[in-house]
Amino acid sequence: MPPVTLQHRRTHNLLLINKLLSQRDATSPFTLVLDSLEQSARHLISEYVRRAKAASVHVVFVSFETLRKPRDADTFISAWKLNLRAWQKEVMEAVKGRQGQRSLLVFDTLNPLCAIESANLAALLSAFVNPTTSLLAVYHQDIPLPVSASVQDTAYAPAPLTLLKYLATTIFTAHSLHHVLARKAARERSHVEPAFGLEERKEGLIQGLGANGKVGMVLEMEHRRKSGRGVKEWYFLPSPPRRGHTGTTATGGTTSKGGREDVMLLEDHPLYRSPEREGAASGEGDDEGTFELGLTDKQKRDREGVVLPYFDAQKGAGEGGRILYDMGSEDDFDEEEDEI
Repeated sequence: MPPVTLQHRRTHNLLLINKLLSQRDATSPFTLVLDSLEQSARHLISEYVRRAKAASVHVVFVSFETLRKPRDADTFISAWKLNLRAWQKEVMEAVKGRQGQRSLLVFDTLNPLCAIESANLAALLSAFVNPTTSLLAVYHQDIPLPVSASVQDTAYAPAPLTLLKYLATTIFTAHSLHHVLARKAARERSHVEPAFGLEERKEGLIQGLGANGKVGMVLEMEHRRKSGRGVKEWYFLPSPPRRGHTGTTATGGTTSKGGREDVMLLEDHPLYRSPEREGAASGEGDDEGTFELGLTDKQKRDREGVVLPYFDAQKGAGEGGRILYDMGSEDDFDEEEDEI
């Protein structure tokens, strides 16, 4: 990829991820976050809520598994102890009457709704989204859904996760940095990529080594524009530093007291970046091609020693451009062709 195009893609995708996290201009009405036991989406949700609070966006947190109200949430609804109509009414009341103020509706998990209201899932979620309200929801991929009692009604219906991916305008898949680096190292050596956690299919094993790393998380993003064109990118979201802590960040830099490190492209992470990419980024080899156009001294001597077929004509024998050729025994003489 040309350097200009590469730099344009990097700048554009960095602006896009910050625009999505800050919920500016209603870029993504419905954001779906897929996590697992190997990497929780809790840090990403906290980053969304923190940026919404800084932008004066009203945050409504609908809880199905969270017991305590998050620090930056404005409205906390304990849906786990209410029926569907009760918490749905509270959500509508919390979103309405804000006089033009934008709202961010956060679901800490959609698994209970997928298990109970799978048939009405699309209509239920669509009722919450409007020009001033954005929806952010988490789906745990490792939790199996119960088999529906009414098999006839759901025989031809799509799976809840398939439906959610179809409805979402942005999909984030959370990955562990340790696991991503291990798979990259295996690919570079042409080895089979390792499996972690439940994918290892070992009895008694739930989480793999390096799950939920403390330095940060890897985000696989798929964003769909209004035009239908999709944008895919991998990012690294560092964990926030502890209060009053000054030390080394996940990317090797340092943060000031209370400072934060911004999200970056995964290819820019020091542990993920390959030596070839570092050389291209530093501008090495820009003045040289991929092959050598000059000749060595031996090649020049060999070229001067070659006797060309028309060498006699260059001596000025007065016969023009006549080519001297001695026929061999294997040549087939043709009188008509010789006359021409």
